[in-house]
Amino acid sequence: MTMQAPAVRDLPMDTSNPNWFLKARLKTRQLLLLVALDDYRNIHRAADELHMTQPAASKQVKDLEEMLEVRLFDRLPRGMAPTVYGETMIRHARMALTSLALAHDDLVALKAGLAGQVEVGVIMAPAMALLPRAIARIKEQAPLLRIGVHMEASNILLDRLQHGTLDFMIGRILESEDASGLVYEELTEEAVCAVVRPGHSLLEESALSLDALAGRPWILPPRGSILRHRFDMMFRRAGLQPPANVVDTTALLLITALLQQTDSLHVMPREVAQYYQALDVLRILPIELPCKMDAFGIIRQQDHLLAPGADLLLRQVRLAAAELY
Repeated sequence: MTMQAPAVRDLPMDTSNPNWFLKARLKTRQLLLLVALDDYRNIHRAADELHMTQPAASKQVKDLEEMLEVRLFDRLPRGMAPTVYGETMIRHARMALTSLALAHDDLVALKAGLAGQVEVGVIMAPAMALLPRAIARIKEQAPLLRIGVHMEASNILLDRLQHGTLDFMIGRILESEDASGLVYEELTEEAVCAVVRPGHSLLEESALSLDALAGRPWILPPRGSILRHRFDMMFRRAGLQPPANVVDTTALLLITALLQQTDSLHVMPREVAQYYQALDVLRILPIELPCKMDAFGIIRQQDHLLAPGADLLLRQVRLAAAELY
């Protein structure tokens, strides 16, 4: 059965009133249906997923479109595709449902005598010193606060933040990312350095140069990554060809194992290198590399009200950053 597009105007309803959503009387069922339609792109499969009849699901969509005064989906011969209005509503529906789920988790935690839960994303460098220091301090104040830490690349964390599964993150906003609706608080630039295994012959050199490093074996991030691009350009700007004897990987366990078993060099954020040097796993070469990553900072959603536990952790991150950076 092919659904006919409802006769609605492609003009958004007036949302200048901050209470427009109350007047809209959006139902949780409608939010779930929006998400299901985005997942399946088919009214029959979406209805089955929510244990609804197809006519009931069609009416829910039609009512929602008439209420919002926009067409949310284009009806196609073999399914449905969200319009630009539909994509916006779907994104906010996912965030709203995630927020409701987290509210339930917070209530359960409070009933159990806990202090709630916070979900934070972090890239590698601030995961070595900044975030552990903040977590150690907050655990002294709120030992029962449950803290979920997700360490990934910035683009993955940004997607999770915008879908509402993170309270805030510590990372970067890349040029290719949509930063609308986000608040960014810069913390520090990220310097990088070259590292080797303890006892490496290069540690005895008094005046290392890029020319001396170009012909050495390296363990590097894969091509296409920001650090790999800037690493290669560092050699090209010096009139040198980038190293050719290379193993491409970001797996830290493999990197440390290869450093221990070979004479390879590796490039990593200085903050991470200092952590592993303190553990006697590797050594930082005595050369200042003319190569830096972009600054990183605290990123959160502009209109997202943080739960008390998340706000408490965010304050400790800021205090720790002021001390470290």
